[in-house]
Amino acid sequence: TINELEIADVVIISVPVDVSMQLVPQVLDKVNENALVIDVGSTKLPICNLVQHHPKRQQFLATHPIAGTEFSGPQAAIKNLYKGKTNILCEIEKTADKQQELALELFKNLGMRIRYMNPKSHDKHIAYVSHLSHISSFMLGKTVLDKEKHESDIFDMAGSGFESTVRLAKSSPAMWTPIFEQNKTNIIESLNEYISNLSHFKTLLEKEQYDQVFNEMLSTNRIKEILK
Repeated sequence: TINELEIADVVIISVPVDVSMQLVPQVLDKVNENALVIDVGSTKLPICNLVQHHPKRQQFLATHPIAGTEFSGPQAAIKNLYKGKTNILCEIEKTADKQQELALELFKNLGMRIRYMNPKSHDKHIAYVSHLSHISSFMLGKTVLDKEKHESDIFDMAGSGFESTVRLAKSSPAMWTPIFEQNKTNIIESLNEYISNLSHFKTLLEKEQYDQVFNEMLSTNRIKEILK
């Protein structure tokens, strides 16, 4: 319980980001002077701004492990989940040396790769590579559910491509709604660019410019060189 935090060496806060905004200051208030408090939420600027003047700010570390699945809760736990995965650390210079060493040793033992970013850059980039992906998946799933009224048709006709694309639509709305709220500005920017690309692709099809359709897909194929 929160009243037992005084004896904790490390506290990892892994809850929806709106709950973190309430919980992190309470935890910092309770921990002893040697403890380390780690936040692992998907947005970093709001929580970093919130604790910037807290008396125990040096005992706090904002992180974002890029790992996990679309499933939630203890039953979704995966052994060695973090091995080989990237962990983004924000404003580590504001964390005391002793707590930094403790955190880095923990992440090393988990087999994680470390990347350092400022929280503003983190939230901007993560909007494109994570948050937009989830919105796209949710809305593709919605489009199919609205069109295909019979669940058996979806099950029988959907191939592995559809399944992998809508996988993220199984994610928890309770977790993702606060993320979208906190990172709204960056997400809207990414959505505008995504919608523009979709509209352009639609126009090419309408005008039967299939050479351009081919070129659009070919130029995007270079993602294979990045995500191997």
